[in-house]
Amino acid sequence: MTATTIAPNTAAGHVAQRLSERIRTRQARFGVIGLGYVGLPLGVAFAEAGFSVVGFEISDERVASLNRGISHIPDVPNDSIGPLVDSGLLRATTDMCQLAEVDVISICVPTPLSKTRDPDISYVVSATEQVARSLRRGQLIVLESTTYPGTTRDVILPRLEATGLRAGEDFFLAFSPERVDPGNTTYGITNTPKVVGGIDTESTDLATLFYGQAMETVVPVSSPEAAEMVKLLENTFRAVNIGLANETALMCDRLGINVWEVIDAAASKPFGFMPFYPGPGIGGHCIPLDPFYLSWKMRTLNYRARFIELAGEINSEMPYHVVGKVVDGLNEAEKSVKGANILVLGVAYKPDIDDYRESPALDIILLLQEKGAIVSYSDPHVPELKLGNHRMTSTKLTIDTLQAADCVVIATNHRAFNYEFVNRRTKLVVDTRNALSASISADCHVLTI
Repeated sequence: MTATTIAPNTAAGHVAQRLSERIRTRQARFGVIGLGYVGLPLGVAFAEAGFSVVGFEISDERVASLNRGISHIPDVPNDSIGPLVDSGLLRATTDMCQLAEVDVISICVPTPLSKTRDPDISYVVSATEQVARSLRRGQLIVLESTTYPGTTRDVILPRLEATGLRAGEDFFLAFSPERVDPGNTTYGITNTPKVVGGIDTESTDLATLFYGQAMETVVPVSSPEAAEMVKLLENTFRAVNIGLANETALMCDRLGINVWEVIDAAASKPFGFMPFYPGPGIGGHCIPLDPFYLSWKMRTLNYRARFIELAGEINSEMPYHVVGKVVDGLNEAEKSVKGANILVLGVAYKPDIDDYRESPALDIILLLQEKGAIVSYSDPHVPELKLGNHRMTSTKLTIDTLQAADCVVIATNHRAFNYEFVNRRTKLVVDTRNALSASISADCHVLTI
């Protein structure tokens, strides 16, 4: 990373220079609004780098827990939080007035979609209004929540400047997309390159300097719009390619070809091909949602993002395809789906994590229940989940539960599952993740997507 130089040749330069010195000497205090999958790892990273970090939350329970050194995020173990809390480098609060006491503020709040797939930035607006109430000269504000291009400039900037302070002169404003990948043991928050784009040169330089204190690589871009677009491109790339893999699976199913064999063979090409794999759909907070932020923005400019919409259509249909496989398998066994005992293995949206937001497994469960099936699930990472108006509890994976199931659906391929054990004890399996590919025996009837 190139060293950042901030010249104090103007009044604004003097303000920037003072903040720059506080950052370089670790005297700058860091505030994180939202202590979820993004905000907590970010706060911990800067506390470990020697900064005093305050996490701002609306949940009294979460604040009390964190101040006791207890983490609610699997990727952030208690033994990494405890020493930071004990040393005074990390604490949490619900008192938003304390935003005035910090020098750098990162907004890490949810940005869901509405039922009509329009962006819901109400959490961002609320957090921005809290910042505005305490805004003072010399602060750097960074939005990390994923959103559409233009949010930082069109939504956040006017609300902050309504205080009478001016961006680039009195305070500094940037966007830096979060790139957290829950469960990734190779790339974490410090060794994943950090993209930053400021509202002006001073804001970009200060954000680059700040993140460089804890991150190995910082990638500055020309504007917050460019940084906002970076995140949408990353996840749209994944959504579109997963959509292609899913459509390939549908085509191979009709052709009687094993899609997994095809993808693995294609992946042997050392150039021009990157393997993506089919599944029961896509889940999590990012990939199912982020592309539609871009699609919505383009509709406001009279442009239709056709790749995004088509990929979304294909991916959202995959749970129906999986349920169709269950119906087909039961029909072959001369059983009706109505009244059948169906066991779903894994409800998290990806392997080895506890996050089931937007998980396709939830759609599969609901669709099967609508057809009259008796559905249970087993997931060692999700002991309980809320589905519609009721709660479900994870079933322990035993010989009895497997033998009692008319069909087992492998929706998430957790490493904790013993797939050979499943293979030996089950009558019928619908395998959406190719989890049984390594099984030596073929004791059960297996249908893949």
